[in-house]
Amino acid sequence: MEKSSAGYSTNQPDRPELKPQDSRFHEHLEDHSNEPSIQANLEAVGAKGDVSLAQGTERRIAIEKRLKRKLDGRFSILVVIYTARLKGFERDLNLKENEFQTLLSILYVGYILFQVPSNMLLNRIGRPSLYIPAAMLIWGMISVLTGVCHNFVGALLTRLFLGMVEAAFLPGALFIISKWYKKDEISLRYTILYCGNLISNAFGSLIAAGVLANMDGKLGHAAWRWLFYIEGALTMFFALVAMVMLPDFPHNSKRGFTEEEIQVAQLRMLEDVGEVDSDSHEDKWYTGLVMALKDWKIYILMLSLTACVTGLSFNIYFPTLTKTLGYGTTETLLLAAPPWVFSCLLALINSWHSDRTKEKFWHSTWPLIMGIVGFIISMATKPSNKAARYVALFLQAGSYAGYIIMYTWMSSSFPRPPAKRAVALAFMNALSQTGNIAGSYVWPNKYGPSFVKSYGIVLAMFGTTIALNVWFRQILVSANRRLEIGERAFEEHGDTLEAAAALESTTVKDAQAMQKGFRFLV
Repeated sequence: MEKSSAGYSTNQPDRPELKPQDSRFHEHLEDHSNEPSIQANLEAVGAKGDVSLAQGTERRIAIEKRLKRKLDGRFSILVVIYTARLKGFERDLNLKENEFQTLLSILYVGYILFQVPSNMLLNRIGRPSLYIPAAMLIWGMISVLTGVCHNFVGALLTRLFLGMVEAAFLPGALFIISKWYKKDEISLRYTILYCGNLISNAFGSLIAAGVLANMDGKLGHAAWRWLFYIEGALTMFFALVAMVMLPDFPHNSKRGFTEEEIQVAQLRMLEDVGEVDSDSHEDKWYTGLVMALKDWKIYILMLSLTACVTGLSFNIYFPTLTKTLGYGTTETLLLAAPPWVFSCLLALINSWHSDRTKEKFWHSTWPLIMGIVGFIISMATKPSNKAARYVALFLQAGSYAGYIIMYTWMSSSFPRPPAKRAVALAFMNALSQTGNIAGSYVWPNKYGPSFVKSYGIVLAMFGTTIALNVWFRQILVSANRRLEIGERAFEEHGDTLEAAAALESTTVKDAQAMQKGFRFLV
């Protein structure tokens, strides 16, 4: 049987006569008589003849619900890891302002450089249950070692190496989630993961302040060193838990899943896009990298994400912005938490609705507009107007809901093959982090306490993000139109060459395998 470059069958076998026991399957088959062979899909995942696993059957629905419950439970460890990060310790190293900014920036150097190689290696190895926890163990060790640093150079080196190993976590987590969940399920799952970071924003600084206030001098160590010890120990502990909890990919996971659950997991991915979610054995290690770099859509979304990350740079200085309300340190840290709790709840609702409606652009845009309103309020009000400025902080934090949807849009817009998706996720996430480097210089003390200039910069960045997203959406709308034209040509004339020519960046073989009805989410 001939294989395409993505590793799926292109010559569909003749449809055999089916005799299912479930009447709902018969109805499903009638409704989808023009789609690729259901039997061929079953055969592709090792379930030949088991028509009770086809979409719409009672058995399939039950297995799918059970599978998603298991996956949600096992991926919860990623949320815990993202939450278990303390904030604020960098400010207790008695650094000059430019040294503090350099320490913030140097982490992103390692983080940016190693994301693409890390995800390429993860896709090649195919064992995220070992790869991601191993990186986390090293991450925890480096965090502990940071606690024994005595000078700026030592802290600089540990931050650089920390960025290198942290590069494995977020792109790897996004990639493994995309291997198990369909494009209309992934927004909520990505948001749950990011809620770990939002919760960390809410309470990390407060916990750090508690440690700094109570652990100074314990066992002869300064309080800021205890912060590194605690974070490192927590990271290593959760890394060991993750080795047990995290699954591998659907095609090679065995622990914790039944055979039929694995078959359904693979069927879900096949039906979602029309291709088996695997790479061709003939592909070189760099094939996914080349495919990703040739897809110019990636660069548009990457620029949009970079602008958005720069606009979100207020996150790093959120306690400072909250302190402009005029309260003491403890009160400031307490007041900084509720906006992030609000942001978390808003992001969950927004992503749930995005999955339900299968819409991305407006769900990523309206939270950014809300953030812009928050920026304008902060620019237009005096520090004495505490109520208005505090409301503005809620609106600014809520803009994260749009940023998260952009990540889910990124995943659903580059569905196959996995090698390309792995690189695309890492490449866009990595280069967008240059926005964090730029953002660390957007909020100098000389702009305070009003930070009008800083707010003007981040407002412009959000405006740029929205404009680029409009462009990206139009590209996908045009691609969907060409997909529809190609399908119509195939149905009317049976001309695969004409159909393939109308599709967006596909070959004749890919056109033969593409599931009828596939569309990019816009």
